Amino acid sequence: MPKAIDMHVHLPTSSWLDVAIQPYRVPAEKFFRATVPTREMEEVARLYEELDILGVLLAWDAETATGLAPLTNDEVASIVRRYPKQFIGFASVDPWKGKKAIIEMERAVKALGLKGAKFHPGIQAFYPHDVHFYPLYEKISELGVPALFHTGTSGLGAGMPGGMGIKLDHTRPIWLDHVAADFPKLTIIGAHPAWPWHEEMLAIIQHKSNVFMDLSGWSPKYLPKVIVDEARGRLSDKMLFGSDYPFITPQRWLADFEAVTAAAGFSPETKVKILYDNAAGILRLV
Repeated sequence: MPKAIDMHVHLPTSSWLDVAIQPYRVPAEKFFRATVPTREMEEVARLYEELDILGVLLAWDAETATGLAPLTNDEVASIVRRYPKQFIGFASVDPWKGKKAIIEMERAVKALGLKGAKFHPGIQAFYPHDVHFYPLYEKISELGVPALFHTGTSGLGAGMPGGMGIKLDHTRPIWLDHVAADFPKLTIIGAHPAWPWHEEMLAIIQHKSNVFMDLSGWSPKYLPKVIVDEARGRLSDKMLFGSDYPFITPQRWLADFEAVTAAAGFSPETKVKILYDNAAGILRLV
């Protein structure tokens, strides 16, 4: 049993940074106030091994909306095969690809062994609750894997004219409430604290037993107080550790989490829930 599960890990490889998100890379680095070097996954695997963390690697396909080549499910699966003790993989499909997306989702889970689905409604330019995409959710629910959706503001396009065309309304968590209600057997994870709609997200995870939120993309010391209070209390079963590597390193996130939870009086049991237990349950590791 590793000490933690990082539910939100991007590949710091050229295939993601220099291809799949190439136009967004510099604005994201400015947003996170960090230069993000390209790295080989062997180095990342060593880091996660040293930290005793299992990382969830995220594929990426926003080809229809951006015209950029995807970071493929095959690439993520190949890394997981090389480093099975360090990584689990989530597939990405472009929801606008219709039947092809459904077929690819099934292949990614059944043939490649990936354990979930990753969506970014802002970059992929879609409303999650649009019934046009319901056949895809039906397939994901049938496959029995969770679906992770970006929520809230984004470092990609931040500070640029027009936000580089990214519409934040696509990432409001309330749209996931529709999906959760219509697909009660589908486990949904709202990625990131969902600011500025974080209270909306908290209401959803309190109301819908099949919805969770990961805390990636923010150092814990910057989390709104209401999230910290709920994580310590009634919603401790619904929160997940995520770093958003490579923009935030897991060691920085964990150090800040330790400081915040000590100051806020988190019990050891609650910290273990957020760092490991809740994710292990979703990923069926227990």
